[in-house]
Amino acid sequence: MTPGLSSTEIYDMIGVGFGPSNIALAIALEEMASQHGPLKSLYLDKQEDYRWHGNTLVTQSELQISFLKDLVSLRNPTSRYSFVNYLHHHGRLVDFINLGTFYPCRMEFDDYLRWVAGHFASQCRYGEQVIGIEPQRNSQRLVESLKVISRTVDGRETTRHTRSLVVSVGGTPKVPEVFDSLKNDARVCHHAQYLEWISKQPCVSGKPMRIAIVGGGQSAAEAFIDLNDSFPSVQVDMILRGSALKPADDSPFVNEIFSPAFTELMFNQPEGDRQRLIDEYHNTNYSVVDLDLIERIYGIFYRQKVSGQQRHAFRCLRTVEKVLANEGHIALTLRNIASGEIETCDYDALILATGYERREHRQLLASIEEYLDGYRVGRDYRLVTHETFKPAVFMQGVCESSHGLSDTLLSVLPVRAEEIACSLHNAVGKHNQTVQRSIRPLKALGGLLESAS
Repeated sequence: MTPGLSSTEIYDMIGVGFGPSNIALAIALEEMASQHGPLKSLYLDKQEDYRWHGNTLVTQSELQISFLKDLVSLRNPTSRYSFVNYLHHHGRLVDFINLGTFYPCRMEFDDYLRWVAGHFASQCRYGEQVIGIEPQRNSQRLVESLKVISRTVDGRETTRHTRSLVVSVGGTPKVPEVFDSLKNDARVCHHAQYLEWISKQPCVSGKPMRIAIVGGGQSAAEAFIDLNDSFPSVQVDMILRGSALKPADDSPFVNEIFSPAFTELMFNQPEGDRQRLIDEYHNTNYSVVDLDLIERIYGIFYRQKVSGQQRHAFRCLRTVEKVLANEGHIALTLRNIASGEIETCDYDALILATGYERREHRQLLASIEEYLDGYRVGRDYRLVTHETFKPAVFMQGVCESSHGLSDTLLSVLPVRAEEIACSLHNAVGKHNQTVQRSIRPLKALGGLLESAS
């Protein structure tokens, strides 16, 4: 491990991660600086350059929300960081209008995010993974600041100090326990690594492969379409627990649950009612697929029936009971939920489109857990802490249970960023006032001593 660096300067705010959430926050802080004053901010991101779902951006992948739900428009539609201004800047505004759609492809939205992130390059340190957050106590055992420890890919560690923290680490791939034995098997990938993984598979050079996709959501559907269209030598089995691919409900009235107003309603509900609302609208975001993609997949299977050549298979109502891998194949033992029938199928490779989990923040903040109220957050996304803990710690993307289904999505980013920015300014202002009050008695004492001498 190479020697580390340590900085004595203290930041007003350090952001962990520089994805869409913290980019939206950086914009809000910049645009509010004229009114509230600037904050000394820094963002740390473990990726070596900016990427948004980089290994999942297949050519057929489209954004599932309107371009008007970009990083700023719901808060400040005149911002220079809007998607419309991005199109204008790149000379594609008229072309995009001619498309007649509200839904850009994800590849273009990724480019938009990269364009915005470039404006804040001086505030971000890429290639630094935060590996530790430590409380810094004063002589009265009050926690006044946080020490943030990060590590680069070459092992160099850097220590910084901050009065507040914004954690936006996103989700990590969820791998069901039955696949634990395959974690280091190069023939298996979670969809999060799809593009990098598929580029190394034999099908790239035209060799036949039989691949299983486990999962029944948008990621599974997009992987299926890409394998069908890009790799004619591949046979695909779609394996899912459900009886069918289910369409996402994106009808107008239902879509109102992704509005900032619904966040307010959600937060003000008793805990039991919050969960009821999440369960009621679960099919807007989880284990569902865009209807046009479902229709494309159905058309592919129908044409197989017409031609009599069954290239792909659709194995619904199946659970994976057992996995056995050898040098030749990966054998999946499947149980039919309806009939109880057991079958074993051999595959050359597996794609796990099994979703994401959000627990990384708990590992990151383990050292300050004693000061927390069980990771409960206030309306402003700030963790509720004990009185002895003064730093403000904000959470983005892990507050679904209190703020609603939009919390993990792009829908409310601009408004959430504004709420956190306002709370940050308030927290930093109070911290500075506290410091000033503690300094004044010392100055007065110094004056008395000077007079006495």
